[in-house]
Amino acid sequence: MSPKVSTKQNTKCLLIETGIDVMLEKGYNATGINEVLTACNVPKGSFYHYFSSKEDFGLSVINTFDEHYVQELDKALTDPKTPPLKRIKNYIDGAIEKAEKRQCSRGCLIANLSQEMADQNEVFRMRLKEIMQRRAATFTACLNEAKAAGEIPKSVKTAEAAEFFLCSFEGSIMRSKVMRDTKPMKIFRQIFFTQVLGVDG
Repeated sequence: MSPKVSTKQNTKCLLIETGIDVMLEKGYNATGINEVLTACNVPKGSFYHYFSSKEDFGLSVINTFDEHYVQELDKALTDPKTPPLKRIKNYIDGAIEKAEKRQCSRGCLIANLSQEMADQNEVFRMRLKEIMQRRAATFTACLNEAKAAGEIPKSVKTAEAAEFFLCSFEGSIMRSKVMRDTKPMKIFRQIFFTQVLGVDG
C-alpha cells in the first residue's frame, strides 16, 4: 500500500509545480506569489505555512524541476541497452522534438534562472552551479563510456567536451527561443559530433 500523502504535502507540491510553469514563462523576479496562489486556488495567507520566503519557494521550484530533469537525464544517458554515443544523440533529438512541439518557448528553467539570478542572489547561484556540475559529470561519464567502447577517438577530452556540450547546447536553445526555430539546436548537434567528437553527426 502506498503511503498516504497529506493535504499539506499535496498543496505544497501543487504550489511548486505551478511555480515551475509560471517561472518558465516569466522568470523568478516577475513571478508573483499571489499569482501562484490564485492559480492553485490556495488562500493568500497560506503561503508562509509552506515556505519561509519567496527565496525558499524559488529554491524548492529549482530543486523539484531538477529532480524531474535528473530522472530524464539518467534514463537517457545511463541506459546500458543503448550504445553511449547513441544515448547522447537520442537526448539531443528528444530535446529538439520537445522544442518543436512547444514552438521553441520556455526552454530549461535552470538555464533561464542561471541567466537571470546568478548576479542577483548568491544562494541561487551556488545551487544552480551544483546542478550544472552534476549534469556535466553525467555527460562526462557517458562520453567516457563512448571512449572505452571505441565510439569516439581516445584524444577527446571528455570533461571538456561535456562542458562544451552544456554551454553550447543551452546557448542553442536560447537562440532557438529567439528565432522560434530549432535550426540553432540542429547546427549545434552537427558541430558537436563532427568537430568536437570527430565522428559522423
